[in-house]
Amino acid sequence: MADPTLALARQLIARPSLTPDDAGCMEIIAERLQALGFSIEFINRNGVTNLWARRGTARPLFAFAGHTDVVPTGPLERWTAPPFAPEIRDGLLYGRGAADMKSSLAAMLTATEAFVAANPQHPGSLAFLLTSDEEGDATDGTVAVVDTLKARGERIDFCIIGEPTSVDTLGDMIKNGRRGSLSGRLTVKGIQCHIAYPHLGLNPIHLAAPAIAELGDSEWDLGNEHFPPTTWQISNIHGGTGATNVVPGSVEIKFNFRFGTASSVDSLQQHLTAILDRHGLEYDIDWTLGARPFLTGRGPLASAAAAAIRDICGIETELSTAGGTSDGRFIAEICDQLLEIGPVNATSHKIDESVDIAALPRLSAIYTRILEELLPA
Repeated sequence: MADPTLALARQLIARPSLTPDDAGCMEIIAERLQALGFSIEFINRNGVTNLWARRGTARPLFAFAGHTDVVPTGPLERWTAPPFAPEIRDGLLYGRGAADMKSSLAAMLTATEAFVAANPQHPGSLAFLLTSDEEGDATDGTVAVVDTLKARGERIDFCIIGEPTSVDTLGDMIKNGRRGSLSGRLTVKGIQCHIAYPHLGLNPIHLAAPAIAELGDSEWDLGNEHFPPTTWQISNIHGGTGATNVVPGSVEIKFNFRFGTASSVDSLQQHLTAILDRHGLEYDIDWTLGARPFLTGRGPLASAAAAAIRDICGIETELSTAGGTSDGRFIAEICDQLLEIGPVNATSHKIDESVDIAALPRLSAIYTRILEELLPA
């Protein structure tokens, strides 16, 4: 008999859900959830499709979360087979979204179906929080659902996001937090002049260089047991008119902090501006907080996940906070225990994205085992 998780993953991959287009993926999932007794609510915003589905009203509330949107395919001619025509070769399922994260969505649904079939009167509640705006701007997706739930006073007790977290084999790593992201656009001011008469102007690039060097060498914090030390990186520098004989009047420097719980937004901002002030610069900064760090410590969810992976995969999992941001940064506002658990991440966003088909029923079994532990009959 064909594996139901594999069958659903193929069905979802066949939908060309390039962000923020859901391409009907959530309709497939919602129909099956409705058959299980879930109430279905679409909280769409600005062309983004968002699903909040819930079964039950009691606590604790366990939610699966994820996204149906995928990144662009890249050059089609470089794919071995069309990216939205899922194909199995050598034990791998190929297609855009196979790893990130339609296989996880399929495993979540089949795990829920198996759990409800075995426990139709389970305690607590189950929910799905899905969006089509995770790979894009993420301004009208999960955040819109979280805003709605906050306004209604609804909180989630346990949440699993299906991001691809494994490194070499299913279950070897799960994410129990993510670093925060703080960006800035720094404009250092000078005085424009003819480059042959530099004494008549002030070159802002020259003025900023010593401060940039100090910022690059700065120790922002030492990190802690959960997060590495904060990093500061420049992503773009732009100055000048394009002419070779003009000293620019200003230079724009875009930068980003990736930080954990050892620093706060305020402490990073104050540290940076103190360096700029010490160098006597005239400047403006526009700050953008992309995400605050979040962390789920040892507790019922982490223990249940570790035990499930040990039983299903025969390995001890590693808790990690490495990597970029995820929609967990929004869900953490209404959920104290949140983990990301998914397949191997090696091919995410790449040409010929793929997932091991043998991992799909095991991922579903991991999710089911966690449900059995946290919502026992």
